[in-house]
Amino acid sequence: MCAAQTTSWGLLYYSLPVALVPISRDTGWSVPAMTAAFSAGLTVSAFAGVRVGRTLDRTGPRLVMTLGSVIGVVALLLVGAAPTFAVFAAAWLVAGFGQAAVFYQPAFVVITRWYGPHRVRALTTLTLVAGFASTIFAPLTAALIDALGWRTAYLVLAGVLGVVTIPLHWFFLNAHWSSAPASNAGAEPPQDARAVSRSRPFRLLQVTMALSTLALFAVTFNLIALFLERGLSYGSAAVAFGLIGVGQVIGRLAYSALPAGTPAVTRTVVLTAAGAASVWALALVPGPAALLVVVAVMAGMVRGCNTLLQATAVADRWGTRDHGSLQGVFAAPVTIVGALAPAAGPALASLLGGYPAMAAAMAVLATIGVVAALCTGPARHPPG
Repeated sequence: MCAAQTTSWGLLYYSLPVALVPISRDTGWSVPAMTAAFSAGLTVSAFAGVRVGRTLDRTGPRLVMTLGSVIGVVALLLVGAAPTFAVFAAAWLVAGFGQAAVFYQPAFVVITRWYGPHRVRALTTLTLVAGFASTIFAPLTAALIDALGWRTAYLVLAGVLGVVTIPLHWFFLNAHWSSAPASNAGAEPPQDARAVSRSRPFRLLQVTMALSTLALFAVTFNLIALFLERGLSYGSAAVAFGLIGVGQVIGRLAYSALPAGTPAVTRTVVLTAAGAASVWALALVPGPAALLVVVAVMAGMVRGCNTLLQATAVADRWGTRDHGSLQGVFAAPVTIVGALAPAAGPALASLLGGYPAMAAAMAVLATIGVVAALCTGPARHPPG
């Protein structure tokens, strides 16, 4: 699963940012337009993820995730062969269906079903390893583009995706599983998944994670522009941006060290409050440079924690029965705002007159998310 996730993220997500400029130079397609096509594909993955989650509960992951790999291969082949921008954009919409079946959310469901109450350590390992996707595949993509051109490079990347992930998904995942995890059979009372997904705590949990994700992604993705307005040099700002990745690794390790008995609501409130505090600091602290770098690393740490919080929040509150269905519904708005956040930052900065003002607006949204987190405790199951 770690190898499949690293490869899937590296090729279906991180390859495009590396290829944008070479593609634009060769074709004349604008970088913003290509980025918008990529974001549209991620939005497709959010909606498709709801159906993927339900299918995982019914059939197990082997067929779903293998088919996702096949779709991803087809999408990358279309990218490399696209004669027009319309076909290029359509290719990323197709990729969205593959992403829904091979990215974190289905993997989180599988890990949760496999490891049950011991899932946090396994989820931490998965996200730590997959966190190196950009480190591995961004340089590989750049080298292939330099040597072969972007079109041939994408044909090669499609082959890599197929050779690595299709066999891993087909031979090492469950062909089917029972309606409830074996480790929890009989331990969890029946529940109506549709009623849970429409309940007030569930909806507020979605609001909490969506607002936190929007704020953290919009600000950290545009950190270089923010720090340039604070007077930092481009080199220092770039170093700070790179250290966000280090913070994410530290945050994921720290999350796994949290006491197992920490209540789900407490964990959510603490982490979203830490995220809001880091965004407020980025909005209000003018310097010096060293302090801004420290705040950037802290924001990265919270981003790392939030990945695992998203992976565990539903199961911690409503158990692992119907987990695929609930996780798919839960993740949809979070995935959508994650896709839109990079573009939302510059748009809001232009409207408000600068990146510090944008960060302050995002900090307000993150604070609203903290208030919502206080009300995300599920109603207790009736005894018996």
